[in-house]
Amino acid sequence: MMVEEFRLQSIGVIRSPFRQRKGMPIQPAGARGIRGTVEVLPKYEKGLQDLEGFSHIYLLYWFHLSEGYDLTVKPFMDSEYRGIFATRAPRRPNQIGLSIVRLVSIKGNTLYIEDIDILDGTPLLDIKPFVPEFDIFNRTFRSGWLEKRAVKAEEVKSDERFSG
Repeated sequence: MMVEEFRLQSIGVIRSPFRQRKGMPIQPAGARGIRGTVEVLPKYEKGLQDLEGFSHIYLLYWFHLSEGYDLTVKPFMDSEYRGIFATRAPRRPNQIGLSIVRLVSIKGNTLYIEDIDILDGTPLLDIKPFVPEFDIFNRTFRSGWLEKRAVKAEEVKSDERFSG
């Protein structure tokens, strides 16, 4: 049986220098050195135990300003329309975002991070440690239509194409 609907709740909020979508980095590679914080709700603070030993973490979050979606989109680094699931565009059937950031330190329920490409005030859904031995088990990769474009992620900034 397939569950068609379920409920998620925020476990905290992500803080960054980005107050508007336009002009912000589109991937962590374009946000090198940019600092932010993750404020985990106090009731979840105990869950941060042992996280400080990891250099990088995954942040799963809700694209709270995105509304609606299209199954084909023109991504930031392309002029052709692509299937939504072959992109990282924020307007999706479920507006879940994913970023890998560098964990600098933890003080109480606040994580200090770098390489953040996330809008200030974004609701946090989950945190997971990045473990290269788990996450990069196969050194042979293919990047599909992004193969020759991915290097541009450090330079390309967000525009208004996914607003609304």
